[in-house]
Amino acid sequence: MSENTKKYNELTPEEQRVILQKGTERPFTGALLNESAKGIYTCKQCDAPLYTSESKFDAMCGWPAFDDEIEGAVERVPDADGRRTEIICSNCKGHLGHVFVGENFTAKNTRHCVNSVSMNFKAL
Repeated sequence: MSENTKKYNELTPEEQRVILQKGTERPFTGALLNESAKGIYTCKQCDAPLYTSESKFDAMCGWPAFDDEIEGAVERVPDADGRRTEIICSNCKGHLGHVFVGENFTAKNTRHCVNSVSMNFKAL
């Protein structure tokens, strides 16, 4: 099946703006920002597993933050602004957010700053 004929989940206009058009949700508004249950965060568009709750931490930045992704789940690409690194779902290429390195929030020294609207959460 080609990339253009794959079937993905139906997205709301706001999800389309963020995931397909590389938008950003307003800080401190995302439904998953304060999620603290054990579980898996999956791509809103294709349901691919992206992050585990064990890698989530409070970066006080206004968006869910993770210091590690599930192996092979996330791709890093240069952002159009030339300053940041965008993160996208490896499976469907949907926009997730940005990754930052060198901030020393956790021992892994990495912060995936992810839009809540780009993910679903499945409690374990």
